[in-house]
Amino acid sequence: MPELPEVETVCRRLRPVVSGKTIQAVDVLDSKIIRGLDAEEWVHHLVGETIMDVERRGKFILFKLTNGYLVSHLRMEGKFFPYETFTEPVKHTHIVITFTDQSTLHYNDVRKFGTMELRTNETIHTTPPLSLLAYEPFDERVTGEALHQRLERMKSRAIKTALLDQSIFVGLGNIYVDETLFRAGIHPIRTAASLSGEEVERVRVEAVAVLTEAIERGGSTIRSYTNPDGVTGTFQERLYVYGRAGEPCRRCGHEIEKMKLGGRGTHFCPNCQQR
Repeated sequence: MPELPEVETVCRRLRPVVSGKTIQAVDVLDSKIIRGLDAEEWVHHLVGETIMDVERRGKFILFKLTNGYLVSHLRMEGKFFPYETFTEPVKHTHIVITFTDQSTLHYNDVRKFGTMELRTNETIHTTPPLSLLAYEPFDERVTGEALHQRLERMKSRAIKTALLDQSIFVGLGNIYVDETLFRAGIHPIRTAASLSGEEVERVRVEAVAVLTEAIERGGSTIRSYTNPDGVTGTFQERLYVYGRAGEPCRRCGHEIEKMKLGGRGTHFCPNCQQR
């Protein structure tokens, strides 16, 4: 699943390509991903709108329109592909947006788990899904002290599952939580409430560092993720623990282990991350 660095990479690629373009037509080849409206009404709202910008909030892509927003979540396999001229849709292409200059934007999704919905300027941040999100690690309001106060209330919840909760800390998915906890030297099974203020601050600092580095490297391509140019990310080359079960730790040489925690595969070094 594309996480914050991958979604940020997609936004940065799409922004200069589609910003300022006006939607002439929208072909819905499969309406499963559309939320809130039927396909005909959804298309009616989009035609004639100009894409003013492409923004990101958490793992959501926000196409800022002349009037309101088109909110997209890629889920497991969603991808956007821009084309300068008309291009025949390939298999698993579900939405084709044609602009007045005849360039197009295709949405492709093998599993059809992705979603698209419209929001007004007034409701974009006051209704789900965005209203359910906490601050992002980059936000100056996310201090170690503020995060510590939230985690202290989680008496029995593992720090790994707490950091995956987007109402606690936005943007960290499975890959980047495992990497953050390794760099912070925190065992994933530790309860969130057991972390000291100093340990929480380490988690915050490492989360920002991991996400920043991942964005700079275009995200991580673990399975099928590519950016809109079809280019893969390279951060997977720098992973310490995720996907490396059975391999030696890059720091101490101990074997990386994997376990299930909260239903998610969790990777860690039992030597570097003491319980």
